[in-house]
Amino acid sequence: MTEPGTLEALVDQQVVAAMKARQAERTTTLRLIKNTLKNKAIEKRSPLTPPESEQALASMIKQRRDSIDQFTKGNRPELAAKEASEIAIIEEFLPKALDAAGLSALVSQALAEFASTSGHALTPKDMGPAMKAVQARLQASGARAEGRLVSELVKKALAG
Repeated sequence: MTEPGTLEALVDQQVVAAMKARQAERTTTLRLIKNTLKNKAIEKRSPLTPPESEQALASMIKQRRDSIDQFTKGNRPELAAKEASEIAIIEEFLPKALDAAGLSALVSQALAEFASTSGHALTPKDMGPAMKAVQARLQASGARAEGRLVSELVKKALAG
């Protein structure tokens, strides 16, 4: 079924613990995580690698952030709060996200490295390759950051 030590096995253990503690909301969210990971593995037709599992969880968080925006616009704060609590539970299974200072430092390092290898001054036209360089640096560091935030920082650095 699931190998011990994998994210799926960890989620299974957490589901059992949440059920025993009678934490209904946590149990529901953990089951959503478990189902998402299982469905991704079925789509792929093989077990997920750790980066693929992290990507699936990151997309779950992105969906919930979009829902929070919609619920806030629709004046439904109770639903937005529910989505925010789900994000907190999902983030327990992901590597720690970089703070703004760490992310901007990483972006500036990656762009400096990219500028030296490209041999010309960076302009806003270099957005695509610059984003690839920053994403590669992010993955190499094992850190995590929201794509929208990374994009804004790269855009600002290329414009200025």
